[in-house]
Amino acid sequence: MFIEVVDLKKGYITGEVRNEVLRGISMAMDRGEVGVILGPSGSGKSTLLNIIGGVDRAESGRVIVDGVEINNLSDDELTEYRRGDVGFIFQFYNLVPNLTVGENIEVVSNISKAPLNVDEVLAAVDMLDKKHRFPRELSGGEQQRVSIARAIVKNPKLLLCDEPTGALDYQTSRSILQLLQQVNKDFYTTILMITHNTAIAAMANRVFRLRSGVVVDEVVNQTILPAERIEW
Repeated sequence: MFIEVVDLKKGYITGEVRNEVLRGISMAMDRGEVGVILGPSGSGKSTLLNIIGGVDRAESGRVIVDGVEINNLSDDELTEYRRGDVGFIFQFYNLVPNLTVGENIEVVSNISKAPLNVDEVLAAVDMLDKKHRFPRELSGGEQQRVSIARAIVKNPKLLLCDEPTGALDYQTSRSILQLLQQVNKDFYTTILMITHNTAIAAMANRVFRLRSGVVVDEVVNQTILPAERIEW
């Protein structure tokens, strides 16, 4: 397995109250798969994604990505893991406003070990003609395309998506999902996405349903639906 999560636990203390966010989650994915994590707000989706991405640490349990047990890495090693192996796509695009589209991509390319060609990546997300524009000159869907280009230019093994269509309209959302499927196909990038939208599960190889910090159901789809056929 490319991703293995074993009995993962995490909690937070607010004032005098301890909130158990992850209560012993176990899950696994093969390399090159698309995974979708479904669940209501507060179910632990973002915390799980952040731990897999090396942004947060679990209190107990194991996370193994491509044979590396990342919960045993030092802070510096986690930084290298995030920089080299993981791409992040968020609901809000987090582009640098005073940099052009191309410069937003180049910032990441310049600190990556084996980056892809910037122009080729922009062409792949159909944004090469907008290379010299600033984020304020783009639509929401175009900004999300740039954020996807920024994530994949580093040539990551793993692409983590936190509600990547949450701020987009229906047609733009389908376009972004199509793009993610294409990235998975063209670059063989393993993709793990969290969403509230149950319809998106149809495009995934594996679907994990979270509730109150535990995986309550896992489905392996025998038939993968093309993103352009997803309706909600």
